[in-house]
Amino acid sequence: MMKITIFALAALACSLALPQDGQTQQAPVEIVKQDSEVDVNGYNFDFETSDGTSRQEQGEYKNDTEQQGLLVKGSYKYIAPDGQHISVSFVADKNGYQPTEHTGDEQPAGQ
Repeated sequence: MMKITIFALAALACSLALPQDGQTQQAPVEIVKQDSEVDVNGYNFDFETSDGTSRQEQGEYKNDTEQQGLLVKGSYKYIAPDGQHISVSFVADKNGYQPTEHTGDEQPAGQ
């Protein structure tokens, strides 16, 4: 399942990198790094493409009084069409998806 998710994300990144009508042709985006690990207690993956897009994520199954279910932490970054560098770190837990955007040269925690 995780390999399908990683493949889908990589395919999406590649398709978004294709030129739109009226744009000059760019070099194809390639996956330059890809790692994943899945086991019964959780998962982690990260990938990076040649256009600077990257994503890291760790999921852990929790079954205690504080948290029951999946606890997910991660980050992603990309370069927007206007050239702005976008970087987001996030936590998804019993309180929902909680993103934190980082601007400029600031890096997400743990990077």
